[in-house]
Amino acid sequence: MTGVPLAEELLLLAYDDETGKATMPRISLDLGMAAAALIELSLAGRIAYDDGALTVVDPTPTGEPVIDDVLARIAADTPHSPSSWVQRLRHGLRDRILGDLCEHGVVRDVDETELGFIHVHRYPVLDRSVEADTRQRLTAALTGAPPDERTAALATLVAVLRMESALGLSGEAAEETHHRLEKIASGAGFTGEVSIEGSVVRPSVGLVVAALGRAVQAALGPRH
Repeated sequence: MTGVPLAEELLLLAYDDETGKATMPRISLDLGMAAAALIELSLAGRIAYDDGALTVVDPTPTGEPVIDDVLARIAADTPHSPSSWVQRLRHGLRDRILGDLCEHGVVRDVDETELGFIHVHRYPVLDRSVEADTRQRLTAALTGAPPDERTAALATLVAVLRMESALGLSGEAAEETHHRLEKIASGAGFTGEVSIEGSVVRPSVGLVVAALGRAVQAALGPRH
């Protein structure tokens, strides 16, 4: 696997660069990062959907510690559905990814105290190059450039989580961008029944995306 993990890209998009605070509901971000880790492993050929569950088909580490921990957990556990894994993995994943980003100097941990005893952590960006590359790839895809598989997966996650505001958009522009993101997701075969000749369509990715959509809707309501 090469590049920045999808879960890290998603988190960087979701946090304000200056304030270091999340700009979206944390439960939906946590669910999104769990789905991103599963999608990452599917795209890397490490897991697949079989008989109602996600199973490990190649235990070879990807080289990304957070993602490899997820792979090891799936390998060691009894089989679970995509929906079950999205829920199981969301707990603690954000803190682990934030810790990894701090360790690599991408963000810094600002520990503040409110009301004299409540500790609040913020994570302002130190190295903007990672997020800049993420945004550049999404912008290119939204303006018509054929996205690679990982960029299409990221666009799919942004669409399901309704993260258009993280792209600096609102109102009609956000709605238009949402439809474009959905088109990218459908064209990649990650949603719906669309299959393009010559594309690699993994049922595991589509099922994880569907599971994420249901989980977010259950947590936040039909329009989030």
